[in-house]
Amino acid sequence: MEFPDSKKRKLSPSPPPPQQVPFSDGSIDLSLLEALEKSQQNAVETLDLKTVKKLALSLERRLKANTAERLKYPDNPEKFADSELELHEELQKLKILAGAPELYKELVKLGTLESITGLLNHDNTDISIDAVTLLQDLTDADVVEDNDEAAQALVDALVENNAVELLVQNLSRLNDSDPDESAAIYNTLSTIENLIEVKPSLSELVCEKTKLLKWLQARIKIREFDSNKQYASEILAILLQNSNANQKKFGQMNGVDTLLQAVAMYKSRDPKTGDEEEMVENLFDSLCCLLMPLENKERFVKAEGVELMIIIMNQKKLCYGSAIRALDFSMTNYPPACERFIDVMGIKTAFPAFMGKIPLSKKNKKKRYKEELEERLVSVVASLFGGVLRGSRRERLLSKFVENEYEKIDRLMELYMRYSERVKAETEKLDQLELDDLEIDDEDKYSRKLDAGLYTVQLIAVILGHLWTSEHHGIQSRIELLLRQQRLTKKDLQDILREYHDNIGDLDGPEEKERAQSKILRFISSFS
Repeated sequence: MEFPDSKKRKLSPSPPPPQQVPFSDGSIDLSLLEALEKSQQNAVETLDLKTVKKLALSLERRLKANTAERLKYPDNPEKFADSELELHEELQKLKILAGAPELYKELVKLGTLESITGLLNHDNTDISIDAVTLLQDLTDADVVEDNDEAAQALVDALVENNAVELLVQNLSRLNDSDPDESAAIYNTLSTIENLIEVKPSLSELVCEKTKLLKWLQARIKIREFDSNKQYASEILAILLQNSNANQKKFGQMNGVDTLLQAVAMYKSRDPKTGDEEEMVENLFDSLCCLLMPLENKERFVKAEGVELMIIIMNQKKLCYGSAIRALDFSMTNYPPACERFIDVMGIKTAFPAFMGKIPLSKKNKKKRYKEELEERLVSVVASLFGGVLRGSRRERLLSKFVENEYEKIDRLMELYMRYSERVKAETEKLDQLELDDLEIDDEDKYSRKLDAGLYTVQLIAVILGHLWTSEHHGIQSRIELLLRQQRLTKKDLQDILREYHDNIGDLDGPEEKERAQSKILRFISSFS
């Protein structure tokens, strides 16, 4: 299941310049002109290897001087204040290197990155903040996007010099109540995101070697909303998105409960701003990622996550769709969640939405939003049939498809036809591309058809298979009637099911694959 790409958010690089107030007598402030002339004399005219070496050497000198003075006068800050200011100025000068990423390899060879990362641990928090800001500038996605080799060299050197560990370690001493330190927290998270973007494998390394997950967890627990809580939620979603190891680790840290508590704040109220809304989306993204491993589904059920999602749906607020998505993830291949869903009246809440009665707000009027929820709800129904196989729960589920003159079977056929048309259109498009001599392999073709709606068509065929094998005469008669009305036959359902059978993967292990395929073969046989 896919998730939206994380959006990059950037702090304003600098405050707006102070307004210049002319002198009332029309004279010119000569001191300003002198300062401007001096700054132009000191400015670096060209950015080349010679300049890089000059900047690197200057930094090393200032760092050496500052270290010496701190050792000589450990209890007298006034003695090393000037050297600290000079060190600060050198770090500011190095920001110019972000304008020439092609020179990053030379920066690595000079060993300058070791000095910069070392400054993350400097006793003066202001200097560590300077180092964070510099690293954020050097790794900025807009800077490195067209310089892959240089970016890799930079990130590899930073990792080798323990930049990831030092960045996270430095977070623990930064205080959100201080504006400069709050900005440094944001820039630290931005730098970590930049590093992962260049080298995705770092998402597991950072969780293995640092306490970043713990820091993010604590940040998300804070009730008040701010930009750093928003960014923390985004980084958490990135770390959990494609890493089973991170998902399991955060689950063991009581992460499921943390996220449930965080989203519970919005069960009966909407986010106040667009940024807060984005944070809530990030929290639900993280929760859905977390629900991939089986053990986290179990934690979700034990923490009454199913009940919370149904409460959120009943409130019909902005998180309505996100709650359906979380239920879909929790119930996929996990019968206990399906059983709990039925026990707590989830059917009563979800089936009106399945019938198309989806509450829409001003922000959720887009056609794609409604379609995504339709697809999720079809998946939820398919999970219910796959997870609740017998007993009173099964009878309650089947009865929903009998009531009101089989209206839910009618709805299934309506969705089946609509999504089939979309798949047909995509197939014709792919055929045309082949006629135009564009080669598309079978795997890519199948993937594009799935994206066009084939997966939903397959799930509906599976649901119809469950309904047919219930041997309920009324249900079978209704299915046959609807097929005839659409000029379809049971063979059309068999063809869909056969393609689905042939493409079932073994992600959940060979035994689960064999079990799933056997079930589909039974449906195919029953439609004969």
